[in-house]
Amino acid sequence: MKKIIVTGGLGFIGSNLIELLIKKNYKVLNIDKVTYSSNFYNIKEFKNSKNYRFIKCDIKDKKIKKILFKYRPNCIFNLAAETHVDRSIDNPENFINSNIIGVYNLLENFKIYSKKYNSRFIHISTDEVYGDILTGRSSESYPYQPSSPYAASKAASDHLVSSYVRTYKIPAIVTNCSNNYGPKQHPEKLIPKLIYNLLNDKPLPIYGKGKNSREWIYVKDHCEALIKVYQKGKVGEFYNIGSNKNLSNLEVCKKLIAVSKQIIKIGKKVKITFVKDRPGHDVRYALNSNKIKKNLGWYPKTNFKKGIKLTFDWYNNNKSYYKSLSKKDIIKRLGKK
Repeated sequence: MKKIIVTGGLGFIGSNLIELLIKKNYKVLNIDKVTYSSNFYNIKEFKNSKNYRFIKCDIKDKKIKKILFKYRPNCIFNLAAETHVDRSIDNPENFINSNIIGVYNLLENFKIYSKKYNSRFIHISTDEVYGDILTGRSSESYPYQPSSPYAASKAASDHLVSSYVRTYKIPAIVTNCSNNYGPKQHPEKLIPKLIYNLLNDKPLPIYGKGKNSREWIYVKDHCEALIKVYQKGKVGEFYNIGSNKNLSNLEVCKKLIAVSKQIIKIGKKVKITFVKDRPGHDVRYALNSNKIKKNLGWYPKTNFKKGIKLTFDWYNNNKSYYKSLSKKDIIKRLGKK
C-alpha cells in the first residue's frame, strides 16, 4: 500500500483530498499546524480509519525531516498555506512565513529524503499567480504577475519548487488551480459565506459591483486531478487545473439564491448588498487547462449547477460545521486597507 503525506490536511482542499486518497486505498499521514482555517470537523468521516494518521506540525519545523524518514512517503502533496487575499492585505508576514519559508523547509528536507527513497513532491498553487487575465486564458507559460501579498507568496513558492527541480534534480511538480468550491470550505470565502448568510437570514455582501470574474471548479474534481498528476505527471512540469467556466461574483450569488429557494424558505433580510471593493482586486482569472487534459487525460466531471447544489446541501445538512468555527472568523470583514 502506497503512503502519502498531505500537508494542510485539516483545511478545505486537503481534507477532501485525504478522503479521496483513502477511498482509493492509499495510506495517508496528515500534517497540519492547526490554525483558524484548520478544522477537525473536516476529517470526522475518516479519522478512525486504519489508513489515516494525524501529526500536528508546522511545515517550518525541523522535525519534518524526522517525519519523512520515519513515514517514508511515496508522495507529498503540499497544501499547507496561508490563504485568503483579504487576510494577506491585513497581515502579509504570516504568508511569507508559511508560503515561502515553510515551503523552503519542506524542499530542503525533501531534497535529502528523495536521494534515498523514490518519492514525488506535488506543490499545489493557484491561478492568482498569473494576476489579471482580462482576455483569453493563461497557459502554463504565461508570466507571473501577482497582485496581492497572498498571490506573491504563492508565486515565490512556485519558483522555489521549480528551482529545486532544476538545481537539485528533486522529483517535483507544480499545479495551479482555479477557484475551488464544495464541502468543508471556510466561510471567509465567497460561496460558503453566502450560504451561511442564506441559512441565517442575513444580507449577501458582494464586492464592488459584482463583476469580478472567477473560474470555478468543484473541489472533488480538483482532487482527482491532483492524484492524476501524482500518477502520470512529468517531473518539473507545471499543470493548470480548471473547469474552463467563468462566472462573475454576482452570477454566483444569483445561482446560489435560486438553488437555496428549492431547499429552504428564504428569510426577509436575504438580499444582495454591494460593499466596498478590496484593494488591488483582480478583475478576472481564467486558466487554459488543455495541457492536463491532453497529456494526462483528466477532465472535470461536475458542472456548476450540479456542484453548487451538492455544496449547498452539504452546508445545509452540516450546520454544526459553522458552530465549530469562531463567529468572528465567519462575520468579520478583513482586507479593507
